[in-house]
Amino acid sequence: MLLKRTLGIAVAAVAVLGCSHPASATSPDTRPGAQHVAAAKCSLRTTATSAARTARPGDVVCLTDARKSSRLKITKGGTAEKPVVYDGGGTTQVGGIDVDADYVVVQGYVMNQPSAPGVRMTGNNDTLQNNKIAKPKGGDGDGIRFFGDHVKILHNTVSQTDNSTGAHADCMQTYQSDTPSSSDVTIDGNRCEKIDNMCIMAEGPNDGEGDGQGHSDHWMFSNNFCETLQASQNVMVEDIQYLTINGNEFTGNTDHAIGLDIGSTYAHVGDNKVDPSIHCYVGASKDSMKGYQGPKPECQP
Repeated sequence: MLLKRTLGIAVAAVAVLGCSHPASATSPDTRPGAQHVAAAKCSLRTTATSAARTARPGDVVCLTDARKSSRLKITKGGTAEKPVVYDGGGTTQVGGIDVDADYVVVQGYVMNQPSAPGVRMTGNNDTLQNNKIAKPKGGDGDGIRFFGDHVKILHNTVSQTDNSTGAHADCMQTYQSDTPSSSDVTIDGNRCEKIDNMCIMAEGPNDGEGDGQGHSDHWMFSNNFCETLQASQNVMVEDIQYLTINGNEFTGNTDHAIGLDIGSTYAHVGDNKVDPSIHCYVGASKDSMKGYQGPKPECQP
């Protein structure tokens, strides 16, 4: 058994904005890796429908019609220099979030028993940060699904996903079939707590189920807390190339912490903290060994 200490690494900085409305008054999360949403003025207070027409690059949008029983649909983004920020202030409750736009930042929303996936994000250059998702219901029970390039998933908490209905309820998932492939992805500082299935399940376009179009590569998976209760792996990747896994904590009831399969080549596994009850640190298929750096795989994925 290889037991590694946690070692943090730097990731690209992302602007963190918030809205100066009463809902944004929240205590900072003091846990390791947590990031507080700083207060900033809302430049646009409006409904989600109106925001789709009126939001402009650089706006900080505070939605007046957000409801804990309704999904928030975001369809208007910004530019590389000026993304549109949709800010929940840390306490605004919604019944889930669907993003279908580029250059969007979504932050500070709370989802309690949302329809699954709690957040479904499709687009390039999107950031999901400082949100809380608990007990997603229905479908496959996932907390977050994401599709697209240059995506950042930072400092979110997903808890209590549920396999009891026959679901495969992951904290985070992506795949490529009728959805975009995902390259240049940063997943840092998130907490996956009491997750029945995997902390992350990632499938590229050539995993046998995808359509073979595009590439899913150059990922950074760092400084996350992963508690998996029922699945065999905390992290399972298929056909994802140039993946770095570093500084994470893996715990729960799994056979192995990391599974690399179906041509997940050039993976780099660094210093992660692995619970002693997890007997295999890294499992890898033969076709995933090209360019691999890290501790010797001890089992199959």
